[in-house]
Amino acid sequence: MNAVEAVKHLLLESGAAWVLYFLGILSVVTVALVVERVVFYRAVSADLRSLVVEVDGLLAKGDRLSAMAELGKSDSVAASIAVAGIRLSDRGVAAAEHGMRSATALQRARLERWLAYLGTVGNNAPFVGLFGTVIGVIHAFEELGRSTGQQAAASASQVASQAVMAAVAEALVATAVGILVALPAVAFYNYFQRRVTAILGESEALSSLVLAYIGDGEQKGA
Repeated sequence: MNAVEAVKHLLLESGAAWVLYFLGILSVVTVALVVERVVFYRAVSADLRSLVVEVDGLLAKGDRLSAMAELGKSDSVAASIAVAGIRLSDRGVAAAEHGMRSATALQRARLERWLAYLGTVGNNAPFVGLFGTVIGVIHAFEELGRSTGQQAAASASQVASQAVMAAVAEALVATAVGILVALPAVAFYNYFQRRVTAILGESEALSSLVLAYIGDGEQKGA
């Protein structure tokens, strides 16, 4: 048995059913991660308008400790980054800015968690389904060869044609399922990327306010 025959035998023995089970597992995991990300993004989004008003009022009075306490009440990404800047405000604008950059990098990692999985599933699920289809087509042509060899010439064509069409139709189900798994993964991946950008944009607005007060304090101190 040569290499080609060995691979064909292995594919025929394994069948294409495992591909559908694998795609089903990917789909379940995708749904679970989408739900987790939706809940997480809601939790770390800020009511930016009210947060800015509160922090602005406290920083205008020079009460940085109260501003940190107010920000600490919020679980938002913007509040966490702003706290990092205020904590280092005594060391100057540069230190506060670097502190907020560090906090932003940590928060970005939290925000982008699991997005690589969604992108990978979106890009590769159709290929997994196509692999199952290829296995099904190989099985169909194997059945065609057997039918042609066993049936009389008059009826072989009709029997083989029916067998091949049925097998190919079943095989195409794997490709359809692969596309069905990929579409929501790609859609939510793109949506979550926009959410990450929006949340970090909120953080920049609050961070700029904090830096403005720190810089103003330095100028007055000078």
